Amino acid sequence: MIDTEEIIEKCKRNDREAQKLLFETYSPVLFGICLRYARDKFEAEDTLQDGFLKILNKISDFNGTGSFEGWMKRIIINTAITNYHKNKKHNLNLDIEEIQETNIEGTSYNGSDYTAEELLKIVNTLPEGYKIVFNLYAIEGYKHKEIAEQLNIDINTSKSQYSRAKKLLRKKLELFSKIKINERQA
Repeated sequence: MIDTEEIIEKCKRNDREAQKLLFETYSPVLFGICLRYARDKFEAEDTLQDGFLKILNKISDFNGTGSFEGWMKRIIINTAITNYHKNKKHNLNLDIEEIQETNIEGTSYNGSDYTAEELLKIVNTLPEGYKIVFNLYAIEGYKHKEIAEQLNIDINTSKSQYSRAKKLLRKKLELFSKIKINERQA
């Protein structure tokens, strides 16, 4: 078990071994966050590297209050959002009205029906705006006001994109369930 406080202090003194240990210890968790915001694995890797450099450059700012892991996660999330803004002009975004939705009221899903990898793949198929808002709200626990400020969008846009992301996810989960059932029966 590593002594996080000791590693932090060594990283503040630019100790390369401590920086390497910090990366090896926390990169799996931080990479998981990056995957939720990126279009693909390569973009997630870039975000992790950018974010981790920011962590190392700002580690002197960490004063020991609160969770160090939470502090790092916040930097990674902010880096992912910054990368989203930078890449936004290159993304093929769909207009909200272009998304076809179906009414699937009454459909229920058991969380154990899906692996984490399957759920991540399905979330990653959402249009970029939906995916970012969904991750920030449902997974990271941000409020719509905070999301709107971070993404420079209206608070109602955040709420609308979250609502539509949920509907689209339900549709995709229903389709995925049907495919899984058909594969089992074949």
